[in-house]
Amino acid sequence: MHFSTTSLFATAGLLAYANAHMIMKSPVPYGKSSLNNSPLDASGSDFPCKQRPGVYDAQGASNVFPLGSTQTLSFTGSAVHGGGSCQLSITYDKNPTKNSDFRVIHSIEGGCPAKGQAGNLPEGGGGDSDTYPFTIPTDLPTGDATLAWTWFNKIGNREMYMNCAPVSITAAKKAKRSPVLQRDQSAFEKLPKMFVANIGNGCKTQDSADLLFPDPGTSVDKFGTGTLTPPSGTCPAGGSSGGSSGGSPSPAASPAPAPAQSPAIFVPGAASASSASSPAAMPTTMATMASSSMAAAPTSSAAAMPAVPAPSPAAPSTQGSQTPGSPCQTEGMWNCLPGGKSFQQCASGMWSAVQPMAQGVTCSPGQSTTLQMGAGRVKRSPYHGHRQKPHAAAALLS
Repeated sequence: MHFSTTSLFATAGLLAYANAHMIMKSPVPYGKSSLNNSPLDASGSDFPCKQRPGVYDAQGASNVFPLGSTQTLSFTGSAVHGGGSCQLSITYDKNPTKNSDFRVIHSIEGGCPAKGQAGNLPEGGGGDSDTYPFTIPTDLPTGDATLAWTWFNKIGNREMYMNCAPVSITAAKKAKRSPVLQRDQSAFEKLPKMFVANIGNGCKTQDSADLLFPDPGTSVDKFGTGTLTPPSGTCPAGGSSGGSSGGSPSPAASPAPAPAQSPAIFVPGAASASSASSPAAMPTTMATMASSSMAAAPTSSAAAMPAVPAPSPAAPSTQGSQTPGSPCQTEGMWNCLPGGKSFQQCASGMWSAVQPMAQGVTCSPGQSTTLQMGAGRVKRSPYHGHRQKPHAAAALLS
């Protein structure tokens, strides 16, 4: 069998091109043995994370990211297509689907995955491009999550690359996690959604230009040498967490940054407390049930009884409290204030705001790793649970 010199060179060139595309090196991706370095299918059929058999096999990958820590994004490959723009996004789905909610924690506009490149990196030059530091936000919920790296190349076919990695987001170093601590989800929900384009969703990036993300978030690096160019088509202003979606949602105003506040704590038996700086309502607790039962008026076949107002919960006492936001040493430590009617907790290295216990529930005063709760005394209405005789009711009304 005879092959021409031209066909041999063409075949070699195609193989080099296929093997030179970029793949995420750090964080260590899922399913590394089955992960190829090609872009997502133009139809979006393998979105997200390059769907394939074994796509979410860890294969020993372990990426532990403490809140507030600085991590490194790096790659292997040489076909950097003149750079482009990249994003790092998080979802708390361990096995993401097209419906998963990816939120951006860092954007790189221009110069990613290589800085100052007019084309591709030279073959045989080590196979590694530039590295990029990024910081894990301090107010993200802790737990297991999936990190996605997405890349929109500057030159060449209009493509979208995406690799995913398993990550474990932990509390700050030297701090242990509390099993009853639930961090405020609003911080995650305020992050912009991951930008999606070039996979059949009606949104396209421009050739020979670094992408200007519609909403890059607050953590942004700019390494491009030319003018950043926005995408074209039906591109959601705040990005999109799905694949083939139609229509262009109306742009939403970016929320003003929320003031610094102590971590949100949810404790069974604690009264819900509203805060002007916290838009999310606290979950229903024993406090709401207690208030409802206290407010219920007794029924009687006699004349109407005078309404008995439900007792208003008193503001929590701050005597013996630690200053909210001040440093604390033992993560998860509880501080039950004297009287047992209010408490606070050490969360993410700082003391939370003082919160009241529910009506009828008290805690054992002092600091402890376990919040000891018990039944307290609840004042009852003088008419609660008793049927009044008609003459007694008349006497009360006279």
